Amino acid sequence: MSLTPSSMKLKPDDPAPDFRGLKCATCGHGHSLSDFNNTKALLVIFMCNHCPYVRAKAETITALNEKYSGRGVEIVGINSNDAAGYPEDDFEGMRREVKSREYEFHYVADESQDAARAYGASCTPDPFLFDSQRKLAYHGRFNDALEPGTQAKTADMEDAIDAVLSGRKPPHEFLASIGCSIKWKKQPEGFSPRLLARG
Repeated sequence: MSLTPSSMKLKPDDPAPDFRGLKCATCGHGHSLSDFNNTKALLVIFMCNHCPYVRAKAETITALNEKYSGRGVEIVGINSNDAAGYPEDDFEGMRREVKSREYEFHYVADESQDAARAYGASCTPDPFLFDSQRKLAYHGRFNDALEPGTQAKTADMEDAIDAVLSGRKPPHEFLASIGCSIKWKKQPEGFSPRLLARG
């Protein structure tokens, strides 16, 4: 396991990069960015099945979905890991994860890894919060419990979502998330993740 911080390819107010036809382990359908045009906020989380950092945040993600899904916030989990090299992260593994953790948000497979490249995702989990216009409002950690087993003292993602729903700028634009590196089939050209901010 290699530990990687999120990097900052997308800048605040950048539009959400498009993705199309990503097969969903939650519902079985293909989903595109345009499916979420009518939501008040969109939280895109690059995640996977096997990463201990994602596993440590599974309850946090589920709680966010329960708290905000009725308030116009949509969560989409995207698994971009190379399933050939990491079989635990294949689509059947995603379906098992959805069932065992009772995920109700869309959990989709980015088999081409094009979505991860477009967003500049570098680790799992790597969350991106977009406002109703699909402009990037916040990129970064859920809270300050960066290592599995530690107790959170902040609620950075909730603060960001609450701000977006109120028409305000979040308190932070970027607070780096920490996690396992995305398992690339081939490392993107010029890819060099670095820690830009850490609260």
